Amino acid sequence: MILNQQKGVRLARKPLAEFLQRVQKELGVEDRDVTICFVSDRVIAQMNERFRKKQGPTDVLSFPARKSRVPNGPSTSLRTSEWPAKKRIRKASAADQAKQRPGKDSQREESYLGDIAIAPATARRYAKKNARTLENELRVLILHGVLHLLGYDHETDRGEMDRLEQKLRRTFGLV
Repeated sequence: MILNQQKGVRLARKPLAEFLQRVQKELGVEDRDVTICFVSDRVIAQMNERFRKKQGPTDVLSFPARKSRVPNGPSTSLRTSEWPAKKRIRKASAADQAKQRPGKDSQREESYLGDIAIAPATARRYAKKNARTLENELRVLILHGVLHLLGYDHETDRGEMDRLEQKLRRTFGLV
């Protein structure tokens, strides 16, 4: 599910949702749910300070729902975090999931990978710096965020996430 809680950058959600589905299929987690929330620079800066103890806005933050085991990869313990939009996202996500799949709440929880927050205004600046379109930059961030939800961590995995991400970028034409 994709939510837009910012007004500074105009977004086409449908193509981004379709790209998210492609990423999930490629990674073998098409049956798992992810919420992507587009937020303002102010909101993501607050989140960055609260959860990473870093000042200023960043382009993407990932919040895994639980401990995750990456298919064909390392097992990593990930902490679950609360963030400002999470209650709204969880409520909307649960309602959408109930419409899509009848079943027990625990089944929905088991299928939930987590939340990704993306700041389109920061992404637009990075897109310009990296000579990419905003749409492609947002796709790169979606891919990056999903990999984090699966337990990959480019800060500790000796390049494993970076190699996989580069391979997937080529697959999706995002190089």
